[in-house]
Amino acid sequence: MSTTEEIHPIKDVWLRPRRVFRELAARPIGAADYLLAAAQGVATSSEIIGSSFLFGSLGGVVSMYLFAAIYGRLGRRAGGKSARNQVFHVLAYGGIPVAASLVLWIFTALLVGEAAVVAKPAVEVDGFVAFVLRAQFVAYMLLLFWSIVLQVMGFSETLGLSTRKAFAVWVLGQLLWLLAAFFLSILITILFPGLVPGAPR
Repeated sequence: MSTTEEIHPIKDVWLRPRRVFRELAARPIGAADYLLAAAQGVATSSEIIGSSFLFGSLGGVVSMYLFAAIYGRLGRRAGGKSARNQVFHVLAYGGIPVAASLVLWIFTALLVGEAAVVAKPAVEVDGFVAFVLRAQFVAYMLLLFWSIVLQVMGFSETLGLSTRKAFAVWVLGQLLWLLAAFFLSILITILFPGLVPGAPR
């Protein structure tokens, strides 16, 4: 008598992403997706402080919807087929390593204190603190790299594309997002110069 092994998406996506994304394909966007999007928004904030937990969380959810729209359209143009919920799942669960970096930050903050909270410490840090901060940065970059790998594999699975095409879609989506963010920042600077420090008045 055969039994089907139960999938735990948050745990299994690290090593079995294709199977996880296949299991998630028929599910609607749920609370776990939003929590993961919010965690990624906080984790990618320049400074992890109280305000970033609010604005970073909201930004994470909004940006994930925008990324889902971008990647959904790019995937269809590349010859793939996928629903919005499937792309959202790939971005949310594929970004779990980035969300996990919040745990890394907590341990770093417990070790070195304020230096882990601000982007640029006010005073020069000692050797131990500098070592811990560098180790955190390296660990974050490794988690970010693995997140990219998971998302590319997820796009390959859900969009029905080869890994090479899925990677090209991922890169192009990032470039389009950066371009849109650049022009949006220029527009905000022109319309609301007081909101941007150092902007000409």
